[in-house]
Amino acid sequence: MADQLTFNWPTGVALGPNDFFVSGANAQAFAMLTAPQSWPDRKLVVAGPTGCGKSHLARIFQIQTDAKKISASDITPDFQTDTKFVIVEDMEQLPQNSEEAMFHLHNHLRNTGGTLLMTAQSAPSRWPVALPDLASRMQATTVTQIENPDDALLSALIMKLFADRQIMPKPALVQYLTTRIERSFAAAADIVARLDEAALATGRKINKSLAGDLLDN
Repeated sequence: MADQLTFNWPTGVALGPNDFFVSGANAQAFAMLTAPQSWPDRKLVVAGPTGCGKSHLARIFQIQTDAKKISASDITPDFQTDTKFVIVEDMEQLPQNSEEAMFHLHNHLRNTGGTLLMTAQSAPSRWPVALPDLASRMQATTVTQIENPDDALLSALIMKLFADRQIMPKPALVQYLTTRIERSFAAAADIVARLDEAALATGRKINKSLAGDLLDN
């Protein structure tokens, strides 16, 4: 069969509180995020690999607290805010010329009783922060780590990734993928994207047969 044209339509990602699946891999992070009053110095880092749900948790926190959310890469040297709750995502991407602004944001929130949530792929000790005062304050922040998915979370993640693409897979396919792919968030995102693209390109149904062909290759 001749390949069909495919288009990169945007995928609608569900990020509501009820869309987050809690398992042993992320239960601690979820529990801590929903109790900011327990964070030492009212600051917390949620760390974990790409696709593990950090942004989803940040979105839940934003809904609960009306927090201001900003990517670290978008923090400018003159950045300021009077919001009591602030979320800074992808801290490894903080520009070096904005480190002083991040330092002042941290101190402002601490001095005014504010709350700071940060996300990153790794712990603060591994962030490329050059400013010593900022590095010391970041490294003193409590870190909650999202681990690689267990079977329950991997299955739920695959289902969600399909649902975000308006695809409802059969449970047998989800179980098949769970036992065949690497146990990681990136692997789940990769196989769902590849299945969707292959089905669009070839006109085949998304099933175990197509999945087997892709995984064998």
